[in-house]
Amino acid sequence: MSAVTIDPLFNGIPQHGIYRILVCRPNHRLGNMLLMTPLIAELERLYKGAEIDIVAEGPLAADVFATFFSVKNIYCLPRRGFKHPPSFLALISRIRRTHYDLIIDPCFGSGFSRTLARIFRGHYKLGFGDMKKPGDFTHLVPEAMAPRHMAQRPVTLVRWHAPPAQSEGAGFPAMDIRLTEGERACGKAVVRELLAEQAPADARHTIGIFADATGNKCYPQAWWNEFLATLREHSPHCALIEIVPMHGRSMLGSRWPSYYSSSIRRMGAVMASVDLMISADCGVMHLAAASRVPTMGLFSVTDAKVYGPYDTRSHALVTRDMSAQGAAQHVMETYPDLFGAPGLGQGAHPAPMLGHVIPLAGHA
Repeated sequence: MSAVTIDPLFNGIPQHGIYRILVCRPNHRLGNMLLMTPLIAELERLYKGAEIDIVAEGPLAADVFATFFSVKNIYCLPRRGFKHPPSFLALISRIRRTHYDLIIDPCFGSGFSRTLARIFRGHYKLGFGDMKKPGDFTHLVPEAMAPRHMAQRPVTLVRWHAPPAQSEGAGFPAMDIRLTEGERACGKAVVRELLAEQAPADARHTIGIFADATGNKCYPQAWWNEFLATLREHSPHCALIEIVPMHGRSMLGSRWPSYYSSSIRRMGAVMASVDLMISADCGVMHLAAASRVPTMGLFSVTDAKVYGPYDTRSHALVTRDMSAQGAAQHVMETYPDLFGAPGLGQGAHPAPMLGHVIPLAGHA
């Protein structure tokens, strides 16, 4: 394929005339799909009336973007598609039939994503990279200009070449799977039923717990036992619900009311019905934030400034060199309106010991 000729007098992508957009994010992980929802929201804001297609990998993207009115086609490439060449090539050929006005590769350093963006047909092609080596791309943004947070990088990417007046003063869209009112109502009904027989009689708030994660991001069960014992000791008026992982086994010994679903939207609807979700750094942490429930993400390995939940009521807590009891104390002091943490009145400000809590920039 020959390289696109770039007009040196044209610096931006026009706001008008962009009707067909393709986003290339061939990844199967739940968290990475959820981190793309702010990009789709930003494209809707910048290019009102446009239709968006998404190239993903595996089935999760179809659930994440199921209620996005602007999204028409979600092309779910088979995982390890090169091992299934007939179905893989057939889908690639189908996507190539459409000529897009704008194709976006929102990734850093993904050769697969960059290759797909190159072979698909589009008038403008946008991604991160060095403009001295544009290849088939018409517009590139230096990686050094991108924010640290994974959800905010692609938003900055599409704003970089948009008309300046469209982005001045705009905050970052929140992660959001756009649960419907019906989904939220079903989630509330499930939570009521779970707590009907097991919640404390004077329960005023409900705290959701997700105690699983991959590899060394997963906290031991003994850590969770101490963490939850501290919460219960100081906040007996809070009811607990465990969200059970996809493998279908409780991480907390089935001691609390528990909810399991293989559907991420049903899981999101239930989490949206609690007052606070507490989770280790994982895809379900991002799902909680994208379900628009206040979320406390616990980080012991990865960079919280890159992956932490962000919104007006969500925080990342770095727990390295911190006991489970200390982490629980930090959580209670971050949300005194829920826990009535010792030494803090209702609505009081967190104490100075919250130096480990990282509030990340939210939406406007």
